[in-house]
Amino acid sequence: MTQKTKTTSYPKDKIKILLLENISDAAVEEMKDAGYATIKKLSGAVSEKDLMNEIKGVHLLGIRSKTQVTEKVLAKADKLLAIGCYCIGINQVDIAAATLKGIAVFNAPFSNTRSVAELVIGSSIMLIRRILDKNKAAHEGTWQKEAKGSYELRGKTMAIVGYGNIGSQVSVMSEALGMDVIYYDMEPKLPHGNARQVRSLRELLKKADIVTLHVPSDSSTRNIINEQTLSYLNKGTILINYSRGDVVDLDALKASIKSGIVSGAAIDVFPEEPEKNGEKFYSVLQNLPNVLLTPHIGGSTEEAQLNIGLDVTSKLLNYLEKGSTNGSHTVPQLNLPLQAKTHRILHIHSNIPGVLGEINSKLSSHGINILGQYLKTNDSIGYVVLDIDTRLSNEAFDLLRGVKGTIKTRMLY
Repeated sequence: MTQKTKTTSYPKDKIKILLLENISDAAVEEMKDAGYATIKKLSGAVSEKDLMNEIKGVHLLGIRSKTQVTEKVLAKADKLLAIGCYCIGINQVDIAAATLKGIAVFNAPFSNTRSVAELVIGSSIMLIRRILDKNKAAHEGTWQKEAKGSYELRGKTMAIVGYGNIGSQVSVMSEALGMDVIYYDMEPKLPHGNARQVRSLRELLKKADIVTLHVPSDSSTRNIINEQTLSYLNKGTILINYSRGDVVDLDALKASIKSGIVSGAAIDVFPEEPEKNGEKFYSVLQNLPNVLLTPHIGGSTEEAQLNIGLDVTSKLLNYLEKGSTNGSHTVPQLNLPLQAKTHRILHIHSNIPGVLGEINSKLSSHGINILGQYLKTNDSIGYVVLDIDTRLSNEAFDLLRGVKGTIKTRMLY
């Protein structure tokens, strides 16, 4: 029986992988198919204290949106090479601390785009037809067959805040239903179809029939929908938030719903959310008319979880086996062709002057020829990949470990 070619210097059965929050079985199968069998999978998120214990000796960590990978956790991560965020965001990871430790952080920014966009359209139809109220009445035994306050989407204006992957997908689907589409983004974005970019959030809100939010959570978006911005809306506008829980002031939204300015709302994300299924949930929007509340399930479809599992796992394995950092938010991004008859060494270092010069001078002074070299830096760290003659790679590895500013050195193969 032919033995498989060894792709990494570190034995695959020694690589420890920890997956939390019930990550898709597709991810597990991909890892097993690649030869990694030491996989621990937990169904839920864990506390900071528990993760500080679990992380010891782990090489790859997989999480979703609930697990917080703090500086304290990373301080205990003695062997961690990479973190895979099996979701869109990375705000649950202390990115600055991960960068300084040379830990690659990957996510799946596109994999659940379709799932979220479809739910936005579905919610828009439910809300503009006031289906929620009619459904509630029917369950309570009351027949409410009437057309008053019920409208078609066709001809209405879909106003999109944030024209990224999801926002632009909503744009295409909205236009296919006969809607006019306008959008506001901090950056100029090329429109899809006949969509139009407007210059300000105020202009967008004044023209909207339905407002849907697709923005990240940062200082510029926190409570972007508040008492002031809600006052720009026309009476009867619908608001949808499937982005981040802190971009809408829910108390202000409640007041706008009660006053009739907002005629319906769909909220999937909240400032504070339960950590586990079955835990008690409270929101000021509960029991308001024509309000759809969902438990952060915008991207929770079988298809999205499968795609996320394959996407993030592929990035983790490419980094582990090839040194590729495409999609990393910490280690500078490099994607490198493999060279025959070489050994590859990865060197992560503080971004200080003279490191590359020292690497080259140390190797040349020992007669070690570099057959391939790649360097990329960010504000904090540099990432060098070297392909070395196989006969001299061990000596080169020892020399690189002594370079000033070294954070991590790994013999890849």
